[in-house]
Amino acid sequence: MKNPIDNYWKLKLENVKEALESNNFEVFITDNSADALKLALETIIPAANVKSISWGGSMTFIKTGLYEHLKDQKEFDILDIFDKSLSNEEKAQKRRQALLTDLFITGTNALTEDGYLVNLDMIGNRVGAITFGPTNVLILIGRNKIVPDIESAMDRIKTYVAPANAMRLDMKTPCVKTGACSECSSKARICNTWTITQKSFPKNRIKVVLINEDLGL
Repeated sequence: MKNPIDNYWKLKLENVKEALESNNFEVFITDNSADALKLALETIIPAANVKSISWGGSMTFIKTGLYEHLKDQKEFDILDIFDKSLSNEEKAQKRRQALLTDLFITGTNALTEDGYLVNLDMIGNRVGAITFGPTNVLILIGRNKIVPDIESAMDRIKTYVAPANAMRLDMKTPCVKTGACSECSSKARICNTWTITQKSFPKNRIKVVLINEDLGL
């Protein structure tokens, strides 16, 4: 067989798409992050007829270039929680306001083969918005986030995603030094709130873009 790796991922993504759709998510597949950017700007956002947009922490969101395209847009009411000029109090207020936007964009820590989103949050604004609040949610997911089941998802997050994110954010937690979770009680702990999103409610409220690249942690 020619291109067995390409064929493997094509089948994998199609199967996961089917599982997600059976769980009431609206699902798209793109070959790369550039196509995901185009899809979001030209199809998903216009179809949702949104006026206000915000987002939660996501390396995949940044990598697609969607953040750079949206942050200074005048067409929408943008709540930019990444704005480095904001004070901590101002950021907290924008995070609260983001729960009332028409569209919230983020990523996921893991995606199971049966179509469940698994996430672990520090502040809770990201998982809160996925769960309830914004009219529409757009989740950008690299193929590396796919795992067999919930147990594998939680293991991936605790043993890799969380320590790597703590390092990325220069947090003062034990895992930054050891590379392993110790179920710490640090004030800087980023592992505070778990969510497992089994289904989208209402149907198609959560829109998932599966990207055939390794993206994010």
